[in-house]
Amino acid sequence: MQKKSYRRMRYLTHAAVIAALYVVLTWFSAIFGLSGMGAVQLRLAEALCVLPFFTAAAIPGVSIGCLLANLLTGAAVPDILFGTLATLIGAVGTYLLRRWRYLSALPPIVANTLIIPFVIRYAYVDVTESLPFLFFTVGLGEILSVGVLGTLLLLALEKHRAVFE
Repeated sequence: MQKKSYRRMRYLTHAAVIAALYVVLTWFSAIFGLSGMGAVQLRLAEALCVLPFFTAAAIPGVSIGCLLANLLTGAAVPDILFGTLATLIGAVGTYLLRRWRYLSALPPIVANTLIIPFVIRYAYVDVTESLPFLFFTVGLGEILSVGVLGTLLLLALEKHRAVFE
């Protein structure tokens, strides 16, 4: 019984730390104007979307982190809902592809590239860019934040994999 309680506490702790990191990194990105409604969004926190490669606790971690970050940065309600959903879909996809290290960044890139342009275009009245342009720019931001930075994070953490187990 005690071992099960320890595992549950460890899982919750990992999820909470990942959520907190997501919020802090989103604020850091916002300070430098990287995570807003600009042409290319580079939300540094999206690099954490590769963490389900190591632990299932990262699924609620990045999802709750995204939800909190969107709430705290004043995102529109559709952005809060669908942005969190896109992150959740990407995190689950990464967890399911954890056998293939270099494919683990693909689900968050695809989920966000397919969902977020619609959110940006229709949830924010001052956005006039076309959907194809938004697909391109969101996709580019995801490739940079998850594909490049996330993969670098994954490779750096891989030698410390035992921390997540």
